[in-house]
Amino acid sequence: MPTPSPNRPPSNGMARSIKSLIKLAIISALGYMAYIYTGDYQQQLRHYISDRIKYTELIQQSAPQMGSLPNPIEGASLVDTWGAARSEGRTHEGIDIFAKRSTPIHSTTIGVVRKVGLDRLGGNVVSIIGPGGVMHYYAHMQQFADIEVGDWVEAGEIIGYVGDSGNAKGTPPHLHYGIYTRSGAVNPYPLLAK
Repeated sequence: MPTPSPNRPPSNGMARSIKSLIKLAIISALGYMAYIYTGDYQQQLRHYISDRIKYTELIQQSAPQMGSLPNPIEGASLVDTWGAARSEGRTHEGIDIFAKRSTPIHSTTIGVVRKVGLDRLGGNVVSIIGPGGVMHYYAHMQQFADIEVGDWVEAGEIIGYVGDSGNAKGTPPHLHYGIYTRSGAVNPYPLLAK
């Protein structure tokens, strides 16, 4: 690419690029100044740093051990349905916990909410990253509790309500509960207190 002569103006394409960069810099500076003058940037920065520290400490903790997690549905019977055959040649990557429709579902772990939304198979789902970076997956909910992605939850906190959404439509209401590590799905049944 030829170098422009110091005595010659830059080409039209280069001039447009420079003008665009200058406009972007001015808009960014104005946006930053407006942000500073709102007065809450320091508080937001403190929250951001605090959340990052909390998350780092969370994933450095040990993953759940045998019998260490509470039942996500208080008083419900637990049956090991791990590995059972499912549609489309799949195997069951979790357990189903049956309860009356709208029964509260409690988080089994402390952690950060990773997903609150729809899933093709799971319907209304919530995913929470807990100690050791383990993901706790709650599916087939009728509805969600008042939680959002990025929220910090405590073990025992209500995250949703039992239903039959997703591919469970028309089956008895239940919670599908799964646990995923970096290696893949693990059976949650032995990790739950009976």
